[in-house]
Amino acid sequence: MEGGVTDIAKEFIGLGAGSVIFLIVLGFLGGLISGFIGSGGAFVLTPGMMSLGVPATIAVATNMCHKFPKALVGAYKRNKFGQVDIKLGLLMGLIAVAGVQIGIEVQKWILNAWGEAGSNLYVSLAFVGILSVIGTFMLLDSRKARKSAETGEKISGMAKKMQSINLPPMIKLKSGGSISLWIIAPIALGTGLLAATISVGGFVGVPGMIYILGMSSLLASGSELIIAFLMGLAGTVTWGLGGFVDIRMVLLILAGSLFGVQVGAIGTTYVKDYMVKLVMAVVMVIVCVSRALVLPNYLNDLGIITVSAGTMSLLKNTSFVVMCLALAIGGAIILGNMWLRRRALTRVPLEEAKARFLPVQMGESKDHL
Repeated sequence: MEGGVTDIAKEFIGLGAGSVIFLIVLGFLGGLISGFIGSGGAFVLTPGMMSLGVPATIAVATNMCHKFPKALVGAYKRNKFGQVDIKLGLLMGLIAVAGVQIGIEVQKWILNAWGEAGSNLYVSLAFVGILSVIGTFMLLDSRKARKSAETGEKISGMAKKMQSINLPPMIKLKSGGSISLWIIAPIALGTGLLAATISVGGFVGVPGMIYILGMSSLLASGSELIIAFLMGLAGTVTWGLGGFVDIRMVLLILAGSLFGVQVGAIGTTYVKDYMVKLVMAVVMVIVCVSRALVLPNYLNDLGIITVSAGTMSLLKNTSFVVMCLALAIGGAIILGNMWLRRRALTRVPLEEAKARFLPVQMGESKDHL
């Protein structure tokens, strides 16, 4: 059984010039999205690496290795803007580490039982299932939040019920109120479990903190970076000891993401809360489509269905294009809104200056008359 794990650990892909450029750009856009929405960015980075032909297990392990330094930079940056609940992040991060260890064992079991094709199918099915549900929900919720942006982000009805449950120990939230550790723990454990199995925990952790714990989008996304750091560190040690981490891809992705995550973190200071939900939802839905397109290929590899070589190539290439589209749209939304918001903010002082200047000029004109 261990032979399957040992064999796949050696299957590192060759990296040509095109792949190197793609990974750096992937890292920048993944970091940009990560710094903005608080997730480790794995829901674009893992599929992005898989679109190059990287086996799912190596993509997951490599992503966890690149995640923790990037998340640390993002958390530091967001904390300077007051967008991090450090105590809650550390607490959830420690619980999530336990979930990481469980998730790694699950991933190894699937790999040993069904091989690389089974692992690829499992990761892709998990992406399609979870991203479609959460992405659609957040897309609808972002529309509601946009309509009520003037009155500020509201706590969900579920979060109010959860905060009303007095089951010690109670944990105080930076955003106000308190919530039971027994409600926090399952969210953190689930975040770690998914982070280890498919390298994605943020799109469970962030919505969980928003809709169940009652945190604002900005505070939840900032606090998630602390959780991502602890999960990434623990996962890197475990996956690395098994030989699954491709350090070449780690360095290439970090070259882009360490810069991107800072730009994304700065972007949160220019936009409304609902934009975090909107960006997360849009990217989730498009990535979901990208992964769904290659499911027939993995089913063919397992012998469940038969797909022609031409069709498999078309599906793989289309999936890659859709993945690039997801990254481009996510980056365009973030950078575009940063530019528009910054322009609007700089226009206000200019208009105020004109308002003060014109009466003086008019008064001087009257004096001359």
